[in-house]
Amino acid sequence: MMIKQASIAIAAILLLGYVGPSQQGTPCDKPHHVQEWTQWFDRDNPSGSGDWEDLRSLRKENPGKICRDPRDIEAVTLSGLSVSQAGDKIYRNDVKNGFVCRNKDQRGRKCNDYKVRFRCGAESCDNVCWTKWYNRDSPSGSGDWEHLSALIRENPGGSLCSKPKYIEAVTVDGEIPAMRTGESFHAYSPTKGLICRNKDQSTGRCSNYKVRFGFFL
Repeated sequence: MMIKQASIAIAAILLLGYVGPSQQGTPCDKPHHVQEWTQWFDRDNPSGSGDWEDLRSLRKENPGKICRDPRDIEAVTLSGLSVSQAGDKIYRNDVKNGFVCRNKDQRGRKCNDYKVRFRCGAESCDNVCWTKWYNRDSPSGSGDWEHLSALIRENPGGSLCSKPKYIEAVTVDGEIPAMRTGESFHAYSPTKGLICRNKDQSTGRCSNYKVRFGFFL
């Protein structure tokens, strides 16, 4: 059955931007494999000498929001492009220093504007741990198929398992929660993932979505 934004039953969930918990199965058997990502941080823009999302400044400006020993860092432009897609030459991009893009290192232009987040161990989670974001498909074909079974198959050894408790989906462009887009979904649940079919949309085409999954510890 399709899930529509107009459903009164999920109105409260829309405000939170996620669906869950799952009524099927039990929590994952190995929750210690799950990692938690911090919120996105965007403390600077490239209008000066560059975009300085350095860890020291981020810690100072956001006390208690970044774990002591991050395990990974992810940086994307505000429009959702990865560092490699953006094509900038990056000065720093690691868990000890954070992220720095200097305008002087670019050829005749400024850096893109970036945001960053950090991956922490499961011990820092507060009740629910979230996986990284996944974006395996785009709506260029029959729709956007971010279904869990395919994600597990394509990401062996990762933090995904077959029975997560929560799912969150947002558009790649603008990070609009899926349930606020007004689009109809063929599937949107923790155990199935998200499936948006172009033929079900009044516009004839789905947005491009990314998804992540939540687990109880």
